Amino acid sequence: MGIDVGLSTFAYLSTGEQIENPRFFRAEEAALARAQRKLSQAAKGSKKREQRRKVVARVHERIKRHRKDFIEQETCKLIKRFDFLAVEALTVRNMIKNPQLSKSIADAAWSAFTQTLLAKAEEAERTVVRVNPAYTSQTCSACGHRQPMPLSVRIYECPICGLVIHRDHNGSTNILAEGLKAVGRHSRVIPEASGL
Repeated sequence: MGIDVGLSTFAYLSTGEQIENPRFFRAEEAALARAQRKLSQAAKGSKKREQRRKVVARVHERIKRHRKDFIEQETCKLIKRFDFLAVEALTVRNMIKNPQLSKSIADAAWSAFTQTLLAKAEEAERTVVRVNPAYTSQTCSACGHRQPMPLSVRIYECPICGLVIHRDHNGSTNILAEGLKAVGRHSRVIPEASGL
């Protein structure tokens, strides 16, 4: 199965399924802002400031715990279902430099997802292949035609073969094809895994 991670949905699978993006930081943003505002109002060195610092730390810890639980659950489901998984080899630290998307990218925690998936796959003796993410959303998964695709365009329409598909589904299909090519299995169908 190919996995295309994103921001509108956490991941789009080559099976056509989607994993919704829970946006844990965004959900707690107002509570965090309130706690930080109260912290800044407390006098430095006071007991009240120390108490408010702990409140801020608790909000951060809650976000971290929710995100970790979500990643653990989703990776477990994927590992139980599939013998072969292909994911993008994203350089997240470079992507975070984009000021408009940095908060959302950090909230999605793609690196943590990939690392957890790799660790669980090794335990369960599943294969995970990381592929180059270049042009996966811009290349037609049916005929290989490449065309520019701005992020605002969500549907891929191929002018050559007429394929109309969601851009992330197209991307995940291409990721799977690249992963299969990388291990020399591009001509074989990989069945779903039997439960552990």
